[in-house]
Amino acid sequence: MTDINHIQPVHLDVLQEAGNIGAGNAATALSQLLNKKIDLHVPSVRMVDFQAMQAIAGGEEEVVAAAFLRITGEAPGSMFFILQKEEAEELAYTLTGKKVNIIDDSFDELAASALRELGNILAGAYLSALADFTGLSMQPSVPSLAVDMAGAVISEGLLEVSTKGDHAIVIDTEMEEAGNNNTDAVTGQFFLLPDPDAFEKIFKSLGVEWL
Repeated sequence: MTDINHIQPVHLDVLQEAGNIGAGNAATALSQLLNKKIDLHVPSVRMVDFQAMQAIAGGEEEVVAAAFLRITGEAPGSMFFILQKEEAEELAYTLTGKKVNIIDDSFDELAASALRELGNILAGAYLSALADFTGLSMQPSVPSLAVDMAGAVISEGLLEVSTKGDHAIVIDTEMEEAGNNNTDAVTGQFFLLPDPDAFEKIFKSLGVEWL
């Protein structure tokens, strides 16, 4: 199991720096996809236990859309990208031009595919930045998408990883259309769950002492 006492503020600082670089790369990709300038940034990075993940996602019974993927390579692990219902619907509309409700038949394969692609772009950009920082090979799998209560989504995703670790790194992500003062930023959360040995590998490769 991961010893959370090993995680110091300097560790989270370097992950946030990598996150902001990844957000910049993702913003470029999304701007090209949508033909409008998109701003993304990472306001905070923190460490939580698995129980806290549900609360951060809005509560155990909050309906969310979640992309889940595995990370392979030299620092393997898992990653969730979670959007609350209203945020997912707003982004689906932005990506497809079609209004949807993620819990009825209007949420079709086009909208689901758009949210999977969004998760793929964001995860790929973040992992690419982290790989550049560390010199470690990290590749994301094709994400799967689930719409359900946060408790169910997270529990199912953790079945694969719960025996390997007990904490997640939360990477808050905010995105908005640049220069549009009439819209609020859409907020989502990445939950990065490195396998236990990967924690030490990542931070040692960054030149940060792992006590």
